[in-house]
Amino acid sequence: MKVIKNLGRQTFAVLALSSLAMAVSAAVSVEEAATLQTTLTPMGAERAGNAEGTIPEWTGGLPTDAASVSENGFFSDPFADDQKLFTVTADNVEQYADQISPGQLAMFARYPETYRMHVYPSRRSNTVPDEVFAAVARNAVNTVTVEGGNGLENFDTAYPFPIPKTGVEAVWNHITRYRGGSFSRTIAQATPQANGSNTMVVFKDEFTFATALTDYNAQTNPNLMFYFTQRVLSPSRLAGDVLLVHEFINQVKEPRLAWIYNAGQRRVRRAPQVAYDGPAFGSDGTRTSDNYDFYNGAPDRYNWKLIGKREMLIPYNNYKIASPDIKYDQIIQAGHINQDLVRYEKHRVWEVEATLREGQRHVYAKRHFFINEDNWQVAALDHYDGRGGLWRVAEAIALQRYDEKIPSYAVETLYDLQNGRYVALGMTNEERENYDTNFEASSADYTPNALRASGIR
Repeated sequence: MKVIKNLGRQTFAVLALSSLAMAVSAAVSVEEAATLQTTLTPMGAERAGNAEGTIPEWTGGLPTDAASVSENGFFSDPFADDQKLFTVTADNVEQYADQISPGQLAMFARYPETYRMHVYPSRRSNTVPDEVFAAVARNAVNTVTVEGGNGLENFDTAYPFPIPKTGVEAVWNHITRYRGGSFSRTIAQATPQANGSNTMVVFKDEFTFATALTDYNAQTNPNLMFYFTQRVLSPSRLAGDVLLVHEFINQVKEPRLAWIYNAGQRRVRRAPQVAYDGPAFGSDGTRTSDNYDFYNGAPDRYNWKLIGKREMLIPYNNYKIASPDIKYDQIIQAGHINQDLVRYEKHRVWEVEATLREGQRHVYAKRHFFINEDNWQVAALDHYDGRGGLWRVAEAIALQRYDEKIPSYAVETLYDLQNGRYVALGMTNEERENYDTNFEASSADYTPNALRASGIR
């Protein structure tokens, strides 16, 4: 992938600053960072399994040839022969209450007849390229938060805090996690009504980290994190609308820039509402802008508390639900996605609680994060309203894109416990191809002028 060459450019700049950074404020000591090669994985997870043997030792993750990949990028299941261990239902959920999030428990109560968890042997499949592991090692002793946690200093590539000491550090690992350097994808989104009726929306996404730009220059804007566009392909009433985002690391210092091209009006307009709890583009009111990718953007509106680790049943290695043999109408049903297609495993997660700061505004007064220790992706996320009630429940239907060593999702889900609606985003089953990780782009491809051209019907 192009990302490997471009990561090297950023690495050079960071190495030049590393001795100064350590002298000023190291994130952890050199001695503690050395545990990333011994008791911890290079990403900061515990290498060892648990005492019961239900979580295995991490031995390097899936190799790139773990199973076959089709010509159009769809994955075979490397664990297809695994047998189900047990199923959690509304009838036996109390036996597993200590391994389930409050939001998951609420889903069992809301949908006792249909919501269930099929639990399989735990497989620690996650890994990233060696170049990313090397960057994480540098980050461990160099990267620090600035401006109260709103930004990063001396950050290289991905995962600034493999040994986090605070809640905001753990969440920064999710925000900056490795997703490949540049990719395009065609994905489907469902926002069904409570009775299951739904009109599918299909998007074309293009996503490029700053270091993967073909014209990347570390001096142009060191605060730039990535560029992103999302174009609506269908239905016809929305087709041609495009969202463009310039995403920055410190968004308090330099707020996100966003534009929307409206195909009906043939106009590009600035879109400052595409941030925080502003309505998400093309989501029919089912999620906020910072619900995309479970959580994104500036962390400045919350106080962040690192609660610790726990063992939990989370969606993992979900190749079945991502198969092109499964159709969208087999996934989408009333209330929630088809749980018979979802694989759960027991894994360790970091638990982080975010509470709204005094004087700040957001529709979510509290967010409760459960973050996968092996890849720093959010695995589950509970959202509370201003009265303290549990409102929305998110689950990440995760898989490893093993051919490119990229942790990823098959589906992002966000369930509204109050109105019975939900959003399921990221499905590719019926599209002509899966992710294109050989996609290349320059900064000129992510300008308002380029937005007008890409949105023409």
